[in-house]
Amino acid sequence: MKHIGIMALLLLMAAGAGESTAQTKTDTTKVKSDSITWSKELDGVVIKAQKQLVKQEIDRIGYDVQADEESKTQTVMDMLRKVPMVTVDGQDNILVKGNSNYKIYKNGHYDPSLSKNAKETFKSMPASMVKRIEVITDPGAREDAEGVDAILNIVMVDGSKMQGMTGVISATYNSLNHPNFYGSLTGQIGKLLTSVEYGYGGMSSRETENSTYTDRTYLDTGNRMLSQSDGSNPGSIHYADINASYDIDSLNLLSASFGGYFYKLNVQGDSRTSLNNSSSDILYRFNNHYWMPGYSHHSWNGRLDYEHKTRRKGERLTLSYMLALTRQHSDQENTYTEIVNAPFKYTGSLQTERERFTEHTFQADWLRPLGKGHKLEIGTKYIDRNNNSHNTQDFYGIDLLTNDEFRHTTRVVAAYADYIYNHDKWSARAGLRYEHSYMQGEYPDGKGNTYDKHLNDWVPQASLKYQMTDAQSLKLSYTTSINRPGISYLNPAVVTSPMVVQQGNPNLVSSRTQRISLIYSYILPHLTLQIAPAYNFSSGGISSIQTAKNDIRYNTYDNILRYRRFSIEQYVQWKPFVGTTFVINNNLRYEHNENPNLGYRTFGWSDNFYANLSQKLPWKLLFYAVTYGKIGHSPSGIYYIQHSYYGYYFSLQRSFLKDDRLTVRLGANAPFNKYWTSEAETVNGDYRDYQKSWNRARSFSLSVTWRFGSLKANVKKTEHSIENDDVVGGITKK
Repeated sequence: MKHIGIMALLLLMAAGAGESTAQTKTDTTKVKSDSITWSKELDGVVIKAQKQLVKQEIDRIGYDVQADEESKTQTVMDMLRKVPMVTVDGQDNILVKGNSNYKIYKNGHYDPSLSKNAKETFKSMPASMVKRIEVITDPGAREDAEGVDAILNIVMVDGSKMQGMTGVISATYNSLNHPNFYGSLTGQIGKLLTSVEYGYGGMSSRETENSTYTDRTYLDTGNRMLSQSDGSNPGSIHYADINASYDIDSLNLLSASFGGYFYKLNVQGDSRTSLNNSSSDILYRFNNHYWMPGYSHHSWNGRLDYEHKTRRKGERLTLSYMLALTRQHSDQENTYTEIVNAPFKYTGSLQTERERFTEHTFQADWLRPLGKGHKLEIGTKYIDRNNNSHNTQDFYGIDLLTNDEFRHTTRVVAAYADYIYNHDKWSARAGLRYEHSYMQGEYPDGKGNTYDKHLNDWVPQASLKYQMTDAQSLKLSYTTSINRPGISYLNPAVVTSPMVVQQGNPNLVSSRTQRISLIYSYILPHLTLQIAPAYNFSSGGISSIQTAKNDIRYNTYDNILRYRRFSIEQYVQWKPFVGTTFVINNNLRYEHNENPNLGYRTFGWSDNFYANLSQKLPWKLLFYAVTYGKIGHSPSGIYYIQHSYYGYYFSLQRSFLKDDRLTVRLGANAPFNKYWTSEAETVNGDYRDYQKSWNRARSFSLSVTWRFGSLKANVKKTEHSIENDDVVGGITKK
């Protein structure tokens, strides 16, 4: 009798599974017993199961893009808005854990093109190409010193042994005359798998239109400066990437990639400046027309990785090399007119900057399982980083030409060991990294003396996670990161304008930031909740130094910042009804910045929020409503306080053709606001000022995406590769 019951149960389950993908139907079941025949109308059995979209591991939080039904018709930027600890505003600025101090990886290794051009790339890249988006909250000792609060890892769809070709073409155009295009093609022949990507983004004068008003009072003289500037920076950006992988055999994989981006801008505008005394009498005034007839920036990087897996399950050796190149060329001309009693004698200036960055990185990593639930990873890295800058400034109307050259070299030798433990409900990770850095600065023009520094850093990290139930987990972690100054902070060339004199500081050294965090997660198919309090602290951080004398500001940098931050990350994803999804990302924080030498402090509470409502409608329509912003007054460095702001946008989309291969989307960004405004004020130093800026807001867009081909593959990558993310203030600052 027991066996009959089990068999009957299995038959019922099989019958239900056979209909699980169909809509509810009415079936007729006939049973014949001896001479009696009877029939019974049965409701069809519909089984609905949904994979958990969010998963937390010992060092990361992952969002399963492929398990999200909307991934077939949306972009990667749309998916990012749903990822815990990631927020995206209406201008597509991405924040991870509430700030911009993060780097972007692709398939587990650093991708400079994505990190520097995430907005343009992710707005065009279809989400169907991405398998998973991960926020690596606690990088291990392997990359723990790389100088970021978090890592955003884009995991592409897995490679597969299929012949064929597939591709995606996507185009967007908005009412502010901004065209956007993206195309990709992936193909496989035998053991060779390749992919090519290309993207283009255009920025019009109308879209980049901006205006800034400044009201500044100098404390030593009591004089008041008023300035109004209006400008735009139209231009274009091109980015491309080619990847290839070759399966030598089942244990050996060779992969390579090359890519980068190029952009050129035509920055231009006009400003009107006046200086008044305490009695409102005009001391002097002038107008300035500025433009950058030549401003170009291009960055390229290539990688080569070899991965060898042994017969022991989980053991692998990875050897990697990366070359990164950045070149920046800018010419800025300022022409001064309607000059009245101005303290300067020149009528304009032409400033040229040539900056070159070259980096070679060699790395070896070995991961070995030690037994059930135990792993050990060890590795070493060598970085050779070279920065070169050449600045000139030619002043019109007077005989003055400045010429400055500077070279800076950084060499880093690092070694690390990382221990990983997983057993039952417990997971742990602990590691230690040692870095020796050699920094040298020299002046080819002979204006300064060559100098060098040797720095030694020990970087510990540890994480402990407990899975309380199938749905609930708790994780405690401690991490350390190092930031090294880039060429923009180091370059000692003096740049002069009528009201500002600025230069870098070649004596800057690396700084260290430490973080303690606790993450509670509650994950169910229809409700995901996450609360993550954290405390960040650092001393000797790199910060700007701003002084004023005789109504002229002087700007440079120094290792003087003492920083403290307490934050609570909150994330909720709720699906109250079929087709309805509500997402909230929230970052409540208290920040305290201090310069102990000068006694300057800025501090305050702020709340960065993001809310997203998506609703499926009849006729395969999908509607989005989003609001975002910041409440409170947040400090920025030791001088500034930034005020609240908000934004919103809507979109409506529909998919066509088989498998939803064609998607059309209409968007409306801030339809009831022509401009966005932002406000900030200076509260410390030798002057006080208030700034208010206006930028274009209202726009309407049309986006079309078409997927073609049938190959469900993407280029395979080694599981580990090179990531160098320790530089702040480089040629391109995020």
